Amino acid sequence: MVSLTLNEAKADVLRRVKDSGTSFAAGMRVLPRERREAMYALYAFCREVDDIADDSPTDAVREAGLALWKKRIHALFAKGEAEDSISLALLPAIAAYRLIEDDFQAIIEGMAMDARKAIIAPSLKELDTYCDHVASAVGRASVRIFGDASKDALRVAHHLGRALQLTNILRDLAEDAQRGRLYLPKELLEANGLTILKPLDVLMHPALPTACRALAQIAQDHFESTDKAMAECNPTAMRPARLMRDYYRAILNALLKADWQDPTHRLSLPFWQKLRLALRGLMG
Repeated sequence: MVSLTLNEAKADVLRRVKDSGTSFAAGMRVLPRERREAMYALYAFCREVDDIADDSPTDAVREAGLALWKKRIHALFAKGEAEDSISLALLPAIAAYRLIEDDFQAIIEGMAMDARKAIIAPSLKELDTYCDHVASAVGRASVRIFGDASKDALRVAHHLGRALQLTNILRDLAEDAQRGRLYLPKELLEANGLTILKPLDVLMHPALPTACRALAQIAQDHFESTDKAMAECNPTAMRPARLMRDYYRAILNALLKADWQDPTHRLSLPFWQKLRLALRGLMG
């Protein structure tokens, strides 16, 4: 068992979130303290597992690290045993918000999918499974922490997670290609005459914008389904989800406007737009 106190564990988790430099922390400030601390613990868990998957020096080290976290999560949910600060910080959230072990195990498996073998032009089905594990599973845990575990809230998690992940894929084409990865689905590539599978070559192909627009349409469909599900949810509980929806939808719209004419340029929103979106979310 971990020798830290709960307050020490929470402080360590907060340090991890701040050290990451993520804008996630600012978005979670709309939550009450207990729910905010639970989200910080969830973020720290996701970041820890992602770092193991991406930065381990060898395959053996990576697999051992992921296996250890699978064991830790099972012990945490089955026995209430915490062996580290992240697990200890998650423990009260599990009881308070009825979190589900399967969601956490799915997150670990999603990170493993990305690390064991470079993902290159997956099928639409494979891409959807990947999005479910690395994004929608996080969403399922998140909406419970936000305060709405209804079927409609879980539908928000399903569709918003996919919308956000697909938007990330469409924004990070060059960064992913440099790492030998290509998340654009095989069916959309082939439908637009893209039969090459080398990520950097795909970026230079004239049909790339057409394939990206097709994937963007799938993301837009998920955003629309998010809106329909969110309308049936507790509006207060959905405030953080609305913030994420509005921010990522703005990114997708900007990507569509730029039309992937220069996929090596990583698009970001101007400060004034980020501020406007944040204020609207805080007041909504």
